[in-house]
Amino acid sequence: NRIMFIFDEPTTGLHFYDVEKLLKSFDELIARGHSIVVVEHNPDVIRAADWIIDLGPDAGDNGGRVVFEGTPEDLLKSADTFTARYLR
Repeated sequence: NRIMFIFDEPTTGLHFYDVEKLLKSFDELIARGHSIVVVEHNPDVIRAADWIIDLGPDAGDNGGRVVFEGTPEDLLKSADTFTARYLR
């Protein structure tokens, strides 16, 4: 049975070494056929994603719209969003 795991900011409070371990655990779950959805602000996790859906352009009433959807590589080379600028 395949499972979809949903994580909301799983790196909060983690040391960078533990973030690496978390990403390896995610890779193991994916290798077993599971899916993972992560809401995250950690740049290492964002860069490790297969697909990014970036919401914005701001927070609160000025946000909540999809401002980018694609790979991390496409985000870095073409998008002009807060997230893209943060990762550069």
